[in-house]
Amino acid sequence: MNLLQQERQRLRTALRKKGMRSTRQRELIYGILLDQRNHPTAEEMHVRAKKELSGISLATVYNGLEALVSCGLVKQVHFERTSTRFCPNLQEHAHFQWEQTGKVLDVPLGMEASRYLKDILPEGYSAHSISLSYVGR
Repeated sequence: MNLLQQERQRLRTALRKKGMRSTRQRELIYGILLDQRNHPTAEEMHVRAKKELSGISLATVYNGLEALVSCGLVKQVHFERTSTRFCPNLQEHAHFQWEQTGKVLDVPLGMEASRYLKDILPEGYSAHSISLSYVGR
């Protein structure tokens, strides 16, 4: 998995700001997320990463994903009673999960919807991000 120069630089800059360094494993994990934007679990990421780097452990994948989340390059997506999924889309958006397959898609939130969701908060509260998920068919 080869990152584009711009993506590699974004990764290195974000990691450096958090006092971390870019590694081959982190670059691979980030590249897989950007290449296939289908909200994989850590276990699914491990299977994909092993195709490129056969000796990579599940712990390394978890640690790499945690690093990407902590430096703001990836978001965690949680659905009730399922494994955490990872999403490289940093724009305001919701997620839709199919009940039958577990497949997850991004659902764009326009400016009007985002503004409305923030406006309906109780007085005195403010949100810096929104996590909205749909489950259905």
